[in-house]
Amino acid sequence: MAPTPGPSAVIDRVMNAFTGLTGAPPDGVWSAPGRVNLIGEHTDYNAGLALPIALPRRTYAAARRRDDTRFRLWSAQTQGLTEVDLATVGPGSPTGWTAYAVGVAWALTQADGAAGDRARAVLAGGGGGLDLVIDSTVPLGAGLSSSAALGCAVGAALSDLWGLDLLSSEAGRQELVTATRCAENVVAGAPTGGMDQSASLLCQEGHALLLDCQTGSTRPIPFDLPSHDLALLVVDTKAEHALVDGQYAARRASCERAAGELGVASLRDLDPRSLQIDLAKLSDPIDRARVRHVVTEIERVHESVAAMEQGDFAAVGRLFDESHASLRDDYEVSCAELDVAVEAMVSAGALGARMTGGGFGGSCIGLVPINELEAAVEAVHTAYADRGWPPAEVFTATAAGPAARDA
Repeated sequence: MAPTPGPSAVIDRVMNAFTGLTGAPPDGVWSAPGRVNLIGEHTDYNAGLALPIALPRRTYAAARRRDDTRFRLWSAQTQGLTEVDLATVGPGSPTGWTAYAVGVAWALTQADGAAGDRARAVLAGGGGGLDLVIDSTVPLGAGLSSSAALGCAVGAALSDLWGLDLLSSEAGRQELVTATRCAENVVAGAPTGGMDQSASLLCQEGHALLLDCQTGSTRPIPFDLPSHDLALLVVDTKAEHALVDGQYAARRASCERAAGELGVASLRDLDPRSLQIDLAKLSDPIDRARVRHVVTEIERVHESVAAMEQGDFAAVGRLFDESHASLRDDYEVSCAELDVAVEAMVSAGALGARMTGGGFGGSCIGLVPINELEAAVEAVHTAYADRGWPPAEVFTATAAGPAARDA
């Protein structure tokens, strides 16, 4: 399993890079985690339930306030300096990774309430721009929310440097969730739900986050696998995915079309006890399959939380398996690399395994007894080598804390 540099090493690295590039130290360093969704996939934009954890792997933003409205951005992952004036930011502009960073600044200036008023006042004073240096240990394109981690890290920096004070309370963090989601949806053009940003800003160390995407309410769920002699194994398949290539949007459109045909505001409003009756009302067989996944997946979140609270991780593993089968067959967002890794982990002793994230590539997770961990890792590597695929990155993950200031 590939080691990653510890937080202090990355903080030092990003601070030194900032000073080397700009000639002066940053005002501070902020970071935000990627996430793994334990279960509840493609439910967030259907007003359903999700159960993510924050990853120890984080995106770091070293930042210094400017006296103009320009954002100067440099990333250790992409290299090269990019400059964007906040006056040019809006729906669809800019494109690429910078949309997730400067998009948050734009979204904050569009926000209602006191935070939006303060953000607009900052710009009215002629300032608000930032010099930013980004570094990250969240794998890019792996379905682990590197984009949300970027937006939330920059959002955390903006909260402090613009005097918005959004990190000190859950209500403030919820406002930042809204802004970072707006950046991803409106500026970057990725039609995602808010699960990724909620995980990055609201998760607690040692806990999963039960997120109700209909009400916005959250509840921490203890997630202490070592006490059950278990580990969460993450496999980055290296089959890179993208959420702006049309497949994600097509799934969302199918769900919205089916909800309209069934006369409900969202698929969350469907009663799982009458699912077969509702499915029979739908004219499109593809829409029927999509609805079946969403409704049963929301139920699997309920069941997973109950099983975790009872310490029944064998049941959680079975629900992982059911979730993957539903995502593969009904929602059709899996791929060969994900299926092979899932099958390899289960064959090597995992209690269950499933793809995580938007799909079409990315990552999967397995609930693995600690004494079977080495065998599960080897099984994945062997399965990939047998097919002539590039090696996957395999690592364990624990439930980490949310976005914060680090230096």
